[in-house]
Amino acid sequence: MEPSPHRPDDPYAALRYPDYRRYLVGNLISVFGMQLQMTAIAHEIYSRTGSNYSVAQVALVQFIPVLLFSLPAGQLADTLSRKRIVQVAMGVATLGSFGLALLSFYGGPIQWMYLCLFMNGTAKAIQQPAKSSLMPLIVPKSLFSNAVTWNSGGFQLTSIAGPAVAGALIGLGCKYSFIYALEGVATFVFLLLLATVKITEPERQGWTDPWVSFKQGIRFLTRQNLLLSALSLDLFAVLLGGAVMLLPVYQKILHVGDYEYGLMRSAPAFGALLMSFFLARHGGLQRAGRTLLWSVVAFGIFTIIFGFSRSFPLSLLMLTLLGAVDMISVVIRHTLVQLLTPDHMRGRVQAVNGLFITASNELGGFESGAVAALFDRPQDPAFGPTISVVSGGIGTLIVVAIVAYASPQLRKYDRLGDGTSSD
Repeated sequence: MEPSPHRPDDPYAALRYPDYRRYLVGNLISVFGMQLQMTAIAHEIYSRTGSNYSVAQVALVQFIPVLLFSLPAGQLADTLSRKRIVQVAMGVATLGSFGLALLSFYGGPIQWMYLCLFMNGTAKAIQQPAKSSLMPLIVPKSLFSNAVTWNSGGFQLTSIAGPAVAGALIGLGCKYSFIYALEGVATFVFLLLLATVKITEPERQGWTDPWVSFKQGIRFLTRQNLLLSALSLDLFAVLLGGAVMLLPVYQKILHVGDYEYGLMRSAPAFGALLMSFFLARHGGLQRAGRTLLWSVVAFGIFTIIFGFSRSFPLSLLMLTLLGAVDMISVVIRHTLVQLLTPDHMRGRVQAVNGLFITASNELGGFESGAVAALFDRPQDPAFGPTISVVSGGIGTLIVVAIVAYASPQLRKYDRLGDGTSSD
């Protein structure tokens, strides 16, 4: 980390650190490749099977490794070199992507493609606590919120480009295998850039049983009502309100082409990017607790409207707004984790946080596909997906009401970083 004076209101403060810039660029290249791959794999599976449940399994096979490996991964992050853990895990992900490319090119069984996705999910689960804990070793603590905002904003930028490019490539007749190979190359580039980032590893803790480590993380969170409430709200909202996994199905419902499918995949990221720039320019959020609650209310409402929509422009708008309000939750949640967690507990808390995040994304995708399959009507292909998305939005609103009632500390939490309450 290279010390550098910065103004308190400098929106580019974190970017003035060279190591952080290299880390950010490498990570964004990797995320771009991941978005290419996830857009293509859902489209290929649905085009080959025509099954909502087969699409749901794409999310399930990536959630299972998280359930299995998040506990030891958090302990590894507090015991071994976090940088080395990320390098090894991303190397495994590179192999998984090239495996997908070969299977797709030769028309291999879908079950083997699920195996490669399981491999990628394993790599993601193992590296997540270590990767999330790297940022405090790269930028000063005072710049956590700024770095998180740029990291999240950059993530959304590549999440816009990735699906849009993937949709265009698919529409132009590009083979899925080529897209998966691009992901492998992107991950390898991240490995090269990460090797140049100078990181001073903190003092290591001794190895303990992963289950003990997990309980330590949970015990810490139960003592942090504010943090636990924010994480729980995000977990259940995205778990119930996730509609992205069903976009290949909505492509058919809305009668649009492959490029429009790519645009729909990109829309949430576009909305999140706009919101991240707004947050970066305007600094810390006032009345952060209430802002978080109302943003999730909006998330539920926009999800319901998207579920009922049969207009492509309206659907695209709702997906964009979903991404914008979700970004508020992301920034508040990530900032709270960094501010309220002591360094020696970061790996364990990040393991729990990672389990929350991945559970909401991957398990939420499986839930959406499974509910759509449960209510599937051959004579009305739109019925099952509509039930799935709309019921998820309603469930999100119920979750907000429960959390708001149960956590007055979250309702009263004011500006990020000072821990004050508002009356």
